[in-house]
Amino acid sequence: MHLVLEYVLADDYLERRTALRADHLALARGAHERGELLLAGALPDPYDRALLVWTAPREVVERFVAEDPYVTQGLVTAWTIRPWDVVVG
Repeated sequence: MHLVLEYVLADDYLERRTALRADHLALARGAHERGELLLAGALPDPYDRALLVWTAPREVVERFVAEDPYVTQGLVTAWTIRPWDVVVG
């Protein structure tokens, strides 16, 4: 089973992310190295959303959200976790 974590990004996301980016990426890379996080990235033009695809239980994704500096420092204004029924791939 896959889960998709969708972030809604603040209007000033690009201006504010530099100070938090290293910590955010370290958290994401750790999840990737453990095999929990498959893919992650922002959607450009405009940079208003980001998608993170998981193969981990919901609790793991929720823990990531709670620890993510983008969330705790307000770069993410809302988020959702939804199951994804993959039919190809």
